Amino acid sequence: MAAVDSFHLLYREVAKTCHNHLEFLAVVGALYTARKSLCILSDCYRLLRLHLTPCLLRRRDFVREYGEWAVVTGATNSLGKAYAEALAKRGMNVLLICSKRETLHSVSEAIAVIYGVNTNFIDVDFSRGPEVYPSIMGALRDLDVGILVNNAAGFDERPEPIVEMPEDTVWEIIHVNVAAAVMMAHIVLPGMVARKRGAIVNVIPGSDGKSDAQTAASKAYLETFSRKLDSEVSASGIFVQCLTPLHVGDTHRKRYGTFHMFAPSPDVYARHAVRTLGFSTRTTGYWAHSLQVLACRWIPGWLCSSIGRFAQQ
Repeated sequence: MAAVDSFHLLYREVAKTCHNHLEFLAVVGALYTARKSLCILSDCYRLLRLHLTPCLLRRRDFVREYGEWAVVTGATNSLGKAYAEALAKRGMNVLLICSKRETLHSVSEAIAVIYGVNTNFIDVDFSRGPEVYPSIMGALRDLDVGILVNNAAGFDERPEPIVEMPEDTVWEIIHVNVAAAVMMAHIVLPGMVARKRGAIVNVIPGSDGKSDAQTAASKAYLETFSRKLDSEVSASGIFVQCLTPLHVGDTHRKRYGTFHMFAPSPDVYARHAVRTLGFSTRTTGYWAHSLQVLACRWIPGWLCSSIGRFAQQ
């Protein structure tokens, strides 16, 4: 009988303790859920503010806000060309920089005819290193450069371990992916600071997880460079943006030849990306890409992978 009484006493004490613990855990769970809900709502608000506000505002005068000329590197690839056209559509003169002279000439002439702006081009190969910059400095010396778009990239479509990478390729990645953006900023910033206006856009394509070590590191470098540069020059009226697009369609590449919501055409992407200039220092530039990034923060990894595979189809 004593044993039975002891069992009932133990049961009551255990039940009382569990009840108290359950109440405590319920409070903790409610606080955690409330915190996560507020974070999600905050992220959604920032996404809507970034991509909806520019659409509601009056069309901005980029020439008055930043300057007369825009300089775009990597100007013959689909995204660079589309971004240059988006700036020309807003009345800015454009100077295109790339290594493909014939393509540069035709793109430059087409932009001048379609949008009625002044255009020019410089055919240089950034992979050659320091020797290319004196000619660029000479061409930009007398221009009111308002926007610099660093879009030059030498990302290898067939990544390989650095131990198997030729020395020339190692230096090419450094010169094109890192040094070009830094040196171009170094060239145009003195004029921007003197005029107290301007913008620098560093385009960093999103990684698909297959980049080699050096290419992935160059992207991380440019992200840090953009953030620190913005803190250095923002007080002088210069806006620095790190633009990180995900998948953008490309009619010249079969893989991205089909456009849809998550893989827009270069023209659609550039139109949206230009609107974010001056609003966000780091953005995907396109609402559906921002939605993907937001979703990947709050949903399981396997579902993110599924979305990514769908975006590439």
